[in-house]
Amino acid sequence: MNGSVLIKGGTIITVSDTDAIIAGDLLVRDGRIVAIGAVDQAADETIDARGCAVLPGFIQTHIHLCQTLFRGAADDLPLIDWLKQRVWPLEAAHTPESIRASARLGIAELIKGGTTCALTMETVNHTGEVFHAVEESGFRATVGKCMMDAGEDVPVALHEETETSINASLALLEEWHRRADGRIRYCFAPRFAISCTRTLLERVAQLARERGVLVHTHASENRTEIELVEQITGQRNIAYLNTVGLAAPHVALAHCVHLNDEELGILARTGTHVLHCPSSNLKLGSGIAPVAEMLERGISVSLGADGAPCNNRLDMFTEVRTAALLQKAQRGADALPARRMLRLATIAGARALGLQAEIGSLEVGKRADIMILNLERLHLMPRPDVISSIVYAAEASDVRDVLINGRVVLRDGELISMSEREVMSAARTQAELLFQRAAISGLRG
Repeated sequence: MNGSVLIKGGTIITVSDTDAIIAGDLLVRDGRIVAIGAVDQAADETIDARGCAVLPGFIQTHIHLCQTLFRGAADDLPLIDWLKQRVWPLEAAHTPESIRASARLGIAELIKGGTTCALTMETVNHTGEVFHAVEESGFRATVGKCMMDAGEDVPVALHEETETSINASLALLEEWHRRADGRIRYCFAPRFAISCTRTLLERVAQLARERGVLVHTHASENRTEIELVEQITGQRNIAYLNTVGLAAPHVALAHCVHLNDEELGILARTGTHVLHCPSSNLKLGSGIAPVAEMLERGISVSLGADGAPCNNRLDMFTEVRTAALLQKAQRGADALPARRMLRLATIAGARALGLQAEIGSLEVGKRADIMILNLERLHLMPRPDVISSIVYAAEASDVRDVLINGRVVLRDGELISMSEREVMSAARTQAELLFQRAAISGLRG
């Protein structure tokens, strides 16, 4: 158990159904929120939150922790070239040690930026190292081993036999799903339609239903990708995924940038979740997803930074602001107001993960995944609307304290659950060795 923590005197932004904002205290006991308001009970630890916003930790629904070491190593390339020339060779060169260093670097950055939970797709090999990094750090994550049994120019180290891929995924599910008091979960993660056979996708759809777990994949990110899917299957991406059983409330599709009316209808009708990654879509030149239209149709949309080689940071404040501004440029200044954007970064992500009863808002009975944000900063003054200040002006460096499952993992801007110096040292060493193994011209540690 994590004992008790009393957060005193903050501006509590609940992100509840009523969007209540409360000036007062919040009490955590044994990992859960037990009181909000004027709290006169003692606790094992008291955190002074005067001058701070207290809000749910961000939930990022599309991340690749295994790619954090690739930051800056795959710039200025469109998606398919980015994968074939840089990301796949680098993933193929990973060792258990480099995967672990990459995951720890990503988790440290996420926590320091106020993210308390992520849905992350890893590479084909060594995914157990990511689970260990998540477990030791105190982070909350749903993790999937990437599945790839097809595709052109796929490195040998990443190309799997169908049954091998399925068996490896099932073994990880059995070992890790719902571990650490439910903080760690498993998902199936077929990469995308052009690197997976129909047989694999249909088996994943069946197994996910039987085991009650999420499916996390990519779809309709890039026009070339969509053309390739049509060449292989005779259908557009979303329609094809629907035919193999991968359009459903337990399915989460990253990107969905280029959709026609039929595909939007499928997503709305089936309750499939869309994972919007605005900075990645811009940097890879993929396009701008029709987020406002999706929301108008009742499609579930949440946010993620994607990976370090296509962003190049894992900062949810950037994603929230960018997502809002892009839709305003396309749909008008009143598109996606600040309160809606904060919900996309919190409770909408929880809903996509099937965790809305546990996290995503600050309410009595929920898990204590909490960010405390310092509002006494030049760029946050004045603040007639605190949510507007957070969405449009706050930065990752404003995050002061973070609790996950009631445990303090960041205190006064310093990581508690891991050594920042050790994380950076290992990342530096492992990146240099990784680049040497990958032998890609122009890359060095």
